[in-house]
Amino acid sequence: MNILITGGAGYIGSHLAKQLLELTSNKITILDNLSTGSKKTLDTLASIREFNFIKLDLKEFDDVFNVLDSNKFDVIVHFAASIVVPESVENPLKYYMNNTVNTTNLIKCATQTGVKKFIFSSTAAVYGEPKDMPTSGINEDFLTSPINPYGMSKLMSERVLQDASKATDNFKYVIFRYFNVAGADIHYENDDLKPRIGQSFPKATHLIKIASECAVGKREKMAIFGNDFDTPDSTGVRDYIHVDDLASAHINAIEYLDNNESDIFNLGYGKGFSVKEVIDTMKTVTKKDFVVDIAPRRAGDPAILIADNSKYKQKFAYKKAPLFNYDNIELICKSTYEWENQLN
Repeated sequence: MNILITGGAGYIGSHLAKQLLELTSNKITILDNLSTGSKKTLDTLASIREFNFIKLDLKEFDDVFNVLDSNKFDVIVHFAASIVVPESVENPLKYYMNNTVNTTNLIKCATQTGVKKFIFSSTAAVYGEPKDMPTSGINEDFLTSPINPYGMSKLMSERVLQDASKATDNFKYVIFRYFNVAGADIHYENDDLKPRIGQSFPKATHLIKIASECAVGKREKMAIFGNDFDTPDSTGVRDYIHVDDLASAHINAIEYLDNNESDIFNLGYGKGFSVKEVIDTMKTVTKKDFVVDIAPRRAGDPAILIADNSKYKQKFAYKKAPLFNYDNIELICKSTYEWENQLN
């Protein structure tokens, strides 16, 4: 197969590229504008196996069409997007242009050039702020009601992809709604965990990344936003999934579309850890203490956000290998820390 990964120099896209380069003989092309993606990451991927790299911004519509038309891709896995929720509130047009408009054009080019499969990176932010959290977590039929432009830009892109698929013969999709992605490449050297790639974005907003930066001394302290939630320890609870398991799901999806129809899946482990539990775990696995302040709640933060992943497990039950290999909050924290240590 001939596979295009947009945003493949970024955090999640690079982990998919790593697995495809290691595990398959498919022809891989990475398209990235390197605004947040890393040239060093590309060099690391190139040490695994040869691939094609195209530096291009998706807003260059004519160039995007020419790339797709000349390469005749079988599959597009689309990660390229702006993803910082507070920024989306401050600059909504950036998110609608970069996420929705650019994705719409990419889908248009895909349908015009004969792409058969489109795997789309979406988000649990499409669910908004759930009023009543089911004990089993949020399933894919849950009401979609985004509360910020980031979530809405992704939901609008989902709808474009769904409608384009209905109107185009032999054009199928899988939409993955991610919960909290964390961790770094699980790679061992002489029994020591030595991630080769990880999250390199300098202005991190994700809890585990921030905690790892505190553990290696890049930050003096961090904050817990709200300690008055209706949860066991009064801090927010989230579902954290290791980035390598997330990447594996995309490989599964490519295969899945050979014999199945388009669909939407949540990606999470189906269980949650509180903010305090995550911070305590990071301190334990790193043997590092750091200052943690209590700050007011952020607007729109639900008390609990957990995936119901039963649909993914059911539909992919035919797989012989485990669907999740790294369902371990200690390993997620340790791999993040070891990666951060290398960046220090």
